[in-house]
Amino acid sequence: MRAVILAAVAVAFSWPALAADIEATSRIDTVTVYPDGASVTRRTNVTLPAGASSIVLKGLPASIDPASIRVAGEGTAAFAIGSVETRNVPGDPRPVIDAALEEKLRALRDRRDAAAARFEAIDRRRAMIRRYAEAGPEKLSPQSRPLDVAQWPGAWDAVGEALAKANEDLRLITVELRGLDEEIAALERARPQPRSPGAPRLDVTIALDAPSALSAALTVTYRVGGALWRPLYDARLDTGGKDRKPSLELVRRAEIVQRTGETWSDVVLVVSTVRVARSGGAPDLASWRVDFAEPVMSRRAPSGGAPPMSAPSPQPADAQPKLAEEAPAGEREARLDAGAFQAAFAVPGRVTIPQDGSPKAFRISSVTVKPALSLKTVPVLDPTAYLEASFVNEEEAPLLPGQVAIHRDGAFVGRVSLAMVAPGDKVQLAFGADDRVKVARVAVARREEEPGFLGSSRTDLREFKTVVKNLHDFPVRITVLDRVPVADNTAITVETLSRSTPPTDKVVDDKRGVMGWSYDYAAGEQKEILLAYRLKWPADREIRLR
Repeated sequence: MRAVILAAVAVAFSWPALAADIEATSRIDTVTVYPDGASVTRRTNVTLPAGASSIVLKGLPASIDPASIRVAGEGTAAFAIGSVETRNVPGDPRPVIDAALEEKLRALRDRRDAAAARFEAIDRRRAMIRRYAEAGPEKLSPQSRPLDVAQWPGAWDAVGEALAKANEDLRLITVELRGLDEEIAALERARPQPRSPGAPRLDVTIALDAPSALSAALTVTYRVGGALWRPLYDARLDTGGKDRKPSLELVRRAEIVQRTGETWSDVVLVVSTVRVARSGGAPDLASWRVDFAEPVMSRRAPSGGAPPMSAPSPQPADAQPKLAEEAPAGEREARLDAGAFQAAFAVPGRVTIPQDGSPKAFRISSVTVKPALSLKTVPVLDPTAYLEASFVNEEEAPLLPGQVAIHRDGAFVGRVSLAMVAPGDKVQLAFGADDRVKVARVAVARREEEPGFLGSSRTDLREFKTVVKNLHDFPVRITVLDRVPVADNTAITVETLSRSTPPTDKVVDDKRGVMGWSYDYAAGEQKEILLAYRLKWPADREIRLR
């Protein structure tokens, strides 16, 4: 029968006197990692005596949020869960030892010592061969009599062969030593992080009451800091051909990092989009008041009058009124833009996450879609057309902000950033330059007019022509982006001239002055886009474009 959860941390109520504490050994079974923390579930099997008793889980991380601890259980008979209490205790200064890992390290070090001994022996033999080779041929014969000249080539060959063999043996041992050093270094990095002497740990005591002796299985779940996951994506685009349509595979990965002080070994892993470190509700919005500014009184005392009033502290010209809770809350919300969407992904099988902060990535989902392909160019900045693929996010989970590794027709193109995309929203990814689209933007005319004898204004007329040609043997859709200046002062006017090619998008991405021309280009087709505008401003002022 399953016991009802009756308590969180330090719930106070009447409870029978407890028997001696029973120290229980637990193991981590399930971990749910959030973008800003983790939830850990431990399991322990205990034998409970009849009556009141308490189970103690010792040495848990001190970063556990005590208010998050929840206990549940089931046993061979019904029992009750009472209070759950926590106590900070000094950490165990003894090092954490992984016996299996230490045994591997000892074996590798023994192999390295043996290889180093062989290296030294062969190196000494090579030194002897070199000394032998440096001796004169007349001293190499038996009884130190001169060696016959006809035997010199044979002696040289023997010395050369022996030296070559020694060098090759040393090369092979050097490679072996390098490999052993790399294995040893990897295992040493994987060692459990040593506890700092006296670093606090947490003991959790669970009060239980059983009507009779029984066996029970308990689960203890708590939230802990020092862990997070980041989304990573692989986007693989097949641009298709005459006989097939383009397709795009988007693979979602979770990169997990943890420094919780616990070993997550052979656990069930779940990653969730829930933000657990944020506030539980919207911030309180205080009233924002406006009133007339009080005049600043002179510091000089008026003659025969009251004593001078102290003037308020001068404020910078750009100082804004401090709204105690508005600005911080706004910034936090901007960074955590995915809070309204929640999803969880269970990683298949059981996994191990090192506690040293080394990142570990898992594939958590993938989807194959039929994207719409188009090209975009911004010739005022870069006369290159870039391929883009767009599709609708039809998954139930949002695509969180992250880096996307993009591949086009099997080739790695680079990385782009993905903003948060909610279910049902459009995803647009860039897939590198397309050299089969030619783009050129040239200045056609520029005319500045100074004010006349009675004139009071100056003008500057500019005209540009953009030529785009599709060199593909199939039709493509190409978008050209360009801009005209935007006046921040009403005394400056910007007029788009009638001979300009009308844009298909008068405002792009809510950016004033930025416009777009999107057309379908047949194979080999070329189009021209003309953009002309006139600036006008008072003659006694200067302007600058920025």
